[in-house]
Amino acid sequence: MFEWVTGLLERGGYFVIALLMFLENVFPPIPSEVIMPLAGFNAARGEHNIIAVIVAGSLGSLAGALLWYYIGLWIGTEGLKRFSKRHGRLLTLTPQEIDQADKWFERYGTWAVLFGRLIPTVRTFISVPAGISDMTLRRFLLFTAIGTVIWTAFLALAGWWLQDRYEQVSGWMGPVSNVVVGIIVLAYLYRVVTFRRKVPKEER
Repeated sequence: MFEWVTGLLERGGYFVIALLMFLENVFPPIPSEVIMPLAGFNAARGEHNIIAVIVAGSLGSLAGALLWYYIGLWIGTEGLKRFSKRHGRLLTLTPQEIDQADKWFERYGTWAVLFGRLIPTVRTFISVPAGISDMTLRRFLLFTAIGTVIWTAFLALAGWWLQDRYEQVSGWMGPVSNVVVGIIVLAYLYRVVTFRRKVPKEER
């Protein structure tokens, strides 16, 4: 994979960096833990400018986050509650719990978006509840951009500093990502198994 991604980055430059980071946010074919360290490594070899690498990666990532934000905005709280009434077990949330989550996100959503962008896997989907909760676009963009730049800069600079040892970044971040994914999947399966539908009859 490393040789293939390196070849793409060398041929397509900044556009490919932005495109891969966009795709990584929409449906992760290649994790950012591979893309950005490789781009930073190429910059260290003089093939790209490290600042432009960070900007390209951040813009691509931000575009992917915006897509998920608008999907959440399109679904909306009421749409999610209607889905919950019909398929509550799949969502593992009742309409009442959705209202509670919405209130929580209104209060802590800014920090959830900011720090969520720094957590593997979570960073891809944290934009959805922001859209569902009607977080203003300006507020969403500001804190998503801050988290995104921190994340992409960290990975790109790691590749820049490590240079030919950049695989260490992927070797360290890969297991972390897998652990996070595993925890999320197990938590979801537990909620599916233990889910109890508590929707008043008049609401069904």
